[in-house]
Amino acid sequence: MKFERYVWLSYVLLTLLAVLMVVPLVFMFTTSVKTLGDILSLQFRWVPREFTVENFTRVLQIMPFARYLYNTASIVAMTFLVQSITISLAAYAFARLRFKGRDLLFFLFLVQLMIPATSIIIPNYQTIRTLGILNRRLAVGIVYFASAYGTFLMRQAFRAVPRDLEDTAKIDGCNGPRVIRHVLLPLTKPSLIAFAFVSGTFHWNNFFWPLLVTDTVRARTLTVGLAMLTQATESTPEITITMAAAVMITAPLFMLFIVFQKPFIESFAGAGALKG
Repeated sequence: MKFERYVWLSYVLLTLLAVLMVVPLVFMFTTSVKTLGDILSLQFRWVPREFTVENFTRVLQIMPFARYLYNTASIVAMTFLVQSITISLAAYAFARLRFKGRDLLFFLFLVQLMIPATSIIIPNYQTIRTLGILNRRLAVGIVYFASAYGTFLMRQAFRAVPRDLEDTAKIDGCNGPRVIRHVLLPLTKPSLIAFAFVSGTFHWNNFFWPLLVTDTVRARTLTVGLAMLTQATESTPEITITMAAAVMITAPLFMLFIVFQKPFIESFAGAGALKG
């Protein structure tokens, strides 16, 4: 009986936390479809008296949303493609190869997780400026081409794969890279998808670094564009436009999570490394 009470209590707490997380999203969406009259009204309404999509149209008129979307999507895709190669190779080395200093080197990889990214902003900026790639999409993504978290995640997934499968592949003529591509990665796909979602979400929402290394429309990202839109409309009570832009920015992430939520949850539950 006591255990059942704890279970119900946990459900109640989780429900309250879920509601607290959903309320800002609901406010963002309902505000994005409100008219300016609803915003200026003294009586707050969750449901607008009149739905409108004019706010989304004005976002497209005020800011080059399509360009910002292309920049952000290309940066996210470029960064993950390079990361998928670097973390797979590094994870294979730490999980399967035996060499002197392996554990110490892996420990140093994990130490990176404890170092705040802002502490190395200045040397990273100086490096980007020296390379002459400021105001380019490459400048935003290149500092994230290696990932300590991704290496750790894929290493744990590779270690869950039986060595017999790898040995069989080597007998058939597969070398190291082909073993990773044809044996390990297919069996650890949920972990890679989970990392793709984590990486994509981070770089989609990244603000400070893109703000620092880009100052032209050619390379500016959605988050920086949203901040500039907010500054442009802060002298007027047009919060509806800002909320409409926020909805347009976050919608792709929600759709991706809906599509890949099963492997994402399986990976963190420890059930996605190997089946059967």
